[in-house]
Amino acid sequence: MFVLVEMVDTVRIPPWQFERKLNDSIAEELNKKLANKVVYNVGLCICLFDITKLEDAYVFPGDGASHTKVSLGFFDDILIPPESLQQPAKFDEAEQVWVWEYETEEGAHDLYMDTGEEIRFRVVDESFVDTSPTGPSSAEATSSSEELPKKEAPYTLVGSISEPGLGLLSWWTSN
Repeated sequence: MFVLVEMVDTVRIPPWQFERKLNDSIAEELNKKLANKVVYNVGLCICLFDITKLEDAYVFPGDGASHTKVSLGFFDDILIPPESLQQPAKFDEAEQVWVWEYETEEGAHDLYMDTGEEIRFRVVDESFVDTSPTGPSSAEATSSSEELPKKEAPYTLVGSISEPGLGLLSWWTSN
């Protein structure tokens, strides 16, 4: 089972990072501290998902760094392929969203899967890729091409919403 975990932590930003945006510096420090590490009573932290709240930063006597309390969430790389959506489903080109054509006694209703909506899904597959940095191989060292390596997510989940009760939470809650 995989969960999105909210945590609170105080992050130390060294003075030489003050010229960078605060969120970028905090994200880098949090990923250094928590990404690909096992946290007690949580499990394996994959990567930072979001910084949900920043509090005031403090500088302590004898330490030139800022210390900022943050609330954060982890994990973002979840893929739900089209064949794993509620069926029948179609892609609406005008709206750029997937639509579930839900059939009832009164006829068909289009239920839009808007970006950013919370969903309930089932994990059907997972993929872990070691993204640790490596040195250049001898063939790459002699090559003059400037081809950038393909960036891969260190951990990816493949999900499904093709069962009753799965999909956008707004489909299953009564107002």
